[in-house]
Amino acid sequence: MSDSSERAVLRAVVLMRDHLGEPLTMDDLARSVMFSRFHFTRVFQRVTGVAPSRFLSAMRLHRAKQLLTTTELTIAYICAHVGYSSVGTFSSRFSRRVGMSPTRFRSLAQHGAIEPGRATSQPAQARISGQVWTRDNVPRLIYVGLFAERAPQKRPARCTVLDGSGRYELDAVPAGTWSLVVQAVPSSQNRCGGSPATYVCTRSPITVSRGIEIRTDLELKPARALDPPLHRALVEVRKHALSALTVELTGSEPPPAARC
Repeated sequence: MSDSSERAVLRAVVLMRDHLGEPLTMDDLARSVMFSRFHFTRVFQRVTGVAPSRFLSAMRLHRAKQLLTTTELTIAYICAHVGYSSVGTFSSRFSRRVGMSPTRFRSLAQHGAIEPGRATSQPAQARISGQVWTRDNVPRLIYVGLFAERAPQKRPARCTVLDGSGRYELDAVPAGTWSLVVQAVPSSQNRCGGSPATYVCTRSPITVSRGIEIRTDLELKPARALDPPLHRALVEVRKHALSALTVELTGSEPPPAARC
């Protein structure tokens, strides 16, 4: 995925966030990034893992949940504030996606049965964490991904990105057997001249069961010809990192296909 495509999708997401109560159309969003509607929809789904209309709907419902749990605003006001012209349509969409009506959701939240902005609690899952570093002090972006195989070709089950050595955490890790694949590339301030070394590390297998915490420290070393090819993995982790940034910008939960 090109940087220009990623920037275009982020501009569209920011537009959604800033105009959540307005009747945005896919044509409006496509024009804002100077794409055709067809090309915009295809690029947006490729970057985020979900169609732009579904993403916008998720943002609106998430904002509605926040308002229901933190304010005394009427349902009608919240409905209009998040971009719905009909209370009936809003209530129906909310009930179908959240599993209860807006009124029921607010009542449960007021009695502490629902955390603000979250409809249900998640079952305890595993966590993998630790320190990751290289022996030198060269600034690098470090991509940490959890994959189903040692030489990954598909997207990671979980991932994170660090701006240099430090602590990493992968939360809500599904049960199973995984490979932890790490790649460090020079950061923007260290890309002048030559071909800076790529550093890598792989931990495999890592067997995960529900509710446990695994600590694995990772020392990265210069990549060798015998190391698994990681270019595909790096591309996929960058996609997921974009999804995480999108979530940070919008306050929306990531769509399932883009969750990392």
